[in-house]
Amino acid sequence: MQTKRKTTRRIYVGQVPIGDGAPIAVQSMTNTDTRDVSSTIHQIEQLSEAGCEIIRLAIPDKEAVVAFKDIKSKVKKPLIADIHFDHRLALAILDAGADGLRINPGNIGTHENVAKVVKAAGDLNVPIRIGVNSGSLHKEILQKYGYPSPEAMVESALKHVRIIEDLGFDQIKISLKSSNVINTIEAYKLLHEKVDYPLHIGVTEAGTLISGTVKSAIGIGYLLANGIGDTLRVSLTRDPVDEVRVAYEILRALDIRHRGPEIISCPTCGRCEIDLFGLVDEVERALSGIETSPTVAIMGCVVNGPGEAKEADIGIAGGRGQGILFKKGKVLRKVPENKIAEILISEVKKLV
Repeated sequence: MQTKRKTTRRIYVGQVPIGDGAPIAVQSMTNTDTRDVSSTIHQIEQLSEAGCEIIRLAIPDKEAVVAFKDIKSKVKKPLIADIHFDHRLALAILDAGADGLRINPGNIGTHENVAKVVKAAGDLNVPIRIGVNSGSLHKEILQKYGYPSPEAMVESALKHVRIIEDLGFDQIKISLKSSNVINTIEAYKLLHEKVDYPLHIGVTEAGTLISGTVKSAIGIGYLLANGIGDTLRVSLTRDPVDEVRVAYEILRALDIRHRGPEIISCPTCGRCEIDLFGLVDEVERALSGIETSPTVAIMGCVVNGPGEAKEADIGIAGGRGQGILFKKGKVLRKVPENKIAEILISEVKKLV
């Protein structure tokens, strides 16, 4: 069960509320070249369909700024610009309509240049995410702690927060990311006690679909279960749509948010006599855009299959070249194996 969340300050990224009890928002980041407008828009549309609520884009140069403005005019989702090293890009992207900035005040330029960016963001009411990454801490902090410890990450974050606070700006959210799950958890726990700004949580550079999902589920899941976090991103070396799907499964597992069907399927054994792997994959992908949350059971044999299928809103229990279709606990009919996916998808869509 999720511990009651700490009340944090409310900010808005576009029209999406963050903090102060708002639903935990799911974010991702495009991995297209932002300068490729059509490809980036296509990926944003895919992310939106999967339920991504805030989307971040890398802005490496002026050409990307021009592309961003074009992209922004053609999509509905709030867009955050990820800026490093050049305050002029941050100023330009604010003029281009960015709904949020992800910057590190320590690498954006001189104090005077940081002040220009913060003032422009304040004038436009655009929030800033201070993103601290364990792999890019300042030398003096690393020398003090000896390695990128949780304490080092928190000290770095608070240093950046003070820079912006001293400029009269408080539309802030903070992230502390490490590829080390334990360090990530400990850093957020420390920061959680020190600030009331909303926290963007995640395990950075988590890895491939399997290793990254495991790390993210443990790290993000632990934090959420303990009431820490207002928005999240699952980081995978994968299509970012998969990041969104994993994010919602973490939220579902903790009974925080539910989006899309919950698919219950068996791990298979020697009794399975249908292509369950292919069936589950086909059904899951076909239903990925559905927002409501029916329970769909896809079971491979007659041992536990009928019981599990009966408990679901809709389900199939497989047999030799066929399946028995259940709906709300009642047997509907037998279905030949080559029609199971088509019929199951159709029946689920009737429920939503």
